[in-house]
Amino acid sequence: MEAVPSRCLFLLFVFTCKLFLEVAAEVQESSDGPGALEPVQLTDVPAAMEFIAAAEVAVIGFFQDLEAPAVSLIHSVVQNFQDVSFGISTASEVLAHYNITGSAISLFRLVDNKQLDLESEDIKSLDATKLSHFIESNNLHLVTEYNPMTAIGLFNSMIPIHLLLIMNKASSKYEESLHRYQEAAKLFQGKILFILVDSGVKQNGKVISFFKLKKSQLPALAIYQTLDDEWDTLPITEVSVEHVQNFCDGFLKGKGLRENHESEEKMSKVEL
Repeated sequence: MEAVPSRCLFLLFVFTCKLFLEVAAEVQESSDGPGALEPVQLTDVPAAMEFIAAAEVAVIGFFQDLEAPAVSLIHSVVQNFQDVSFGISTASEVLAHYNITGSAISLFRLVDNKQLDLESEDIKSLDATKLSHFIESNNLHLVTEYNPMTAIGLFNSMIPIHLLLIMNKASSKYEESLHRYQEAAKLFQGKILFILVDSGVKQNGKVISFFKLKKSQLPALAIYQTLDDEWDTLPITEVSVEHVQNFCDGFLKGKGLRENHESEEKMSKVEL
C-alpha cells in the first residue's frame, strides 16, 4: 500500500523538476536569447538627457525615421558591447537638441563630457565593422583599460593628463585595487583620464619601460602630461584613494618629481 504514495511523490518530483527547467529556460531565453539587448527608444529631450547622464558611455542613433539602413547596424552591434548603453531617437526635438540636421550616430562619454558624431556622409559607407571600430576606439570610461584600440581614444581626448595604474590583473589584490582606483577617478572627472595597464600582458612591457619602471617596482602609478611629455611615477604597495589623490594633486600643483625626455627617447603617443 506504500507504493501508491511513493509513486505520487515521484510524479510530483518529476513535474516539479520539469516546471523548474521550463521556467529556467524562459529566463535564460529572455536574458541571453536573440533580442535580449535592444536600443532604448528615446522619445523626448528629457528622456535622452537622462539616458546619457546614466551611462559612462552611450551610443545614440539619430534618424529621421526607423527605415534608415543604419538602424539595423546599431541593432547588429548591441550584443558586442555589454558596457555601452544604446539608444535610438527619431524625435525632431531630440535631433535639434543635439545639433543633428540629418542622420547621425553619436557616442557620448561621461569621463570628458564629449559628443563624437558619425554624420550623414560617414553613415553612407558605414558597416558593422566600421561602427564597432568607432565604438571600440572611443569607448572611454572612468577607468579605461589600455589596449591598441583604446589608445586612439585616449590620445584624442581633450583631457591632457593621464594617470596609469600599472598592475597585473592576475594579482589577488586586483579587484580591491581596481575598486579603489575607480573611486579615486570620480574625484578627478574631467581633469585626469584614469587608465589601467595590465602588466601581465607582454605587449604592455613598452609602457613599463617608457616610464623607466622595473617589474620589481610594480604595482605603480604613472602620471603623464600629453602636451609637454612631463611625467612622474610612484611605486606603491597597495592602491588607496588617498595615495592616488595625493599623487594627482601633487602633479597638478607642480610639486611632483617630473622628468622631461629628449625627443629621441620618446615613443609615439599612439604606440605608448
